[in-house]
Amino acid sequence: MAKKQHKRKHSFWKRVRLKYKLSFFNESTLEEVWSFRLSQLSAFTTVGLFAVLLIVVTALVIIKTPIRNYLPGYLDAEVRNEIILNALKVDSLEILVQTQAQYLTNITDILTGRMTVDSVHRSDSAAFITANYDMPRSENEEHFVSAFEEEEKYNLTVLNTNPTVTEDVFFHKPVNGMISSRYNAEIRHYGVDLVAGLRESVLATLEGVVVYTGYDPRYGNVIELQHKNGFVSIYKHNELLLKETGDRVVAGEAIAIIGNTGNLSTGPHLHFELWNKGYPVNPEEYIAF
Repeated sequence: MAKKQHKRKHSFWKRVRLKYKLSFFNESTLEEVWSFRLSQLSAFTTVGLFAVLLIVVTALVIIKTPIRNYLPGYLDAEVRNEIILNALKVDSLEILVQTQAQYLTNITDILTGRMTVDSVHRSDSAAFITANYDMPRSENEEHFVSAFEEEEKYNLTVLNTNPTVTEDVFFHKPVNGMISSRYNAEIRHYGVDLVAGLRESVLATLEGVVVYTGYDPRYGNVIELQHKNGFVSIYKHNELLLKETGDRVVAGEAIAIIGNTGNLSTGPHLHFELWNKGYPVNPEEYIAF
């Protein structure tokens, strides 16, 4: 029985390796024009290699050319990121156009005499006016200041050497939205969840420096800012981060786009945390959401 199976196997390999000759003849002269020899094994090998080559070439064409955009589901993430970036560029262009229009209006008013040069201010949100406090005082003002200083020179409350951590600090709302989950240190929820619409800008709550940007499987795209007075603000579940580590930002500047990234996210929202000198604090004690 074993000899018969061995003989059958040997016969199969002999049959597939057996070469066949294919010839082409001239019909008029019956002269052989062209011929080649081919076995079943070489034919199968040639067809297999051709199929593999065809698959590789097709895959490269799909990956490297715009044809991939026509595949279902492939274009969604790419188009969404492109739409967000285009929207941000449009917003920047609108602000630039408004600034240029304000500039031209100021120039026109100055040339026509309707506005003096000292009353012209920049129209961008980052501009500020340096006040001049060296104005001469009137006689009544000097009298009031002298009387006030005389009354307050024994007031010890003005000698406070431990100012509060929020002295001269104004916190911006990181996003315009509703609170869906409040700060609760007992369950280790060290922040507030703010629900807002898609593509809503996430703003820096204070002026500071970006100390961390990255992706966390639980919290998605995360960005952290270091501020003065020992404050650190953390923004989680973002769709897109607009800043990189080391960037300086001003209060109210867009640093990310609200999203729904991370395993712990159940919808578009921002998880916002505020820390002071290494300890979490309730953001609602500093910001009116």
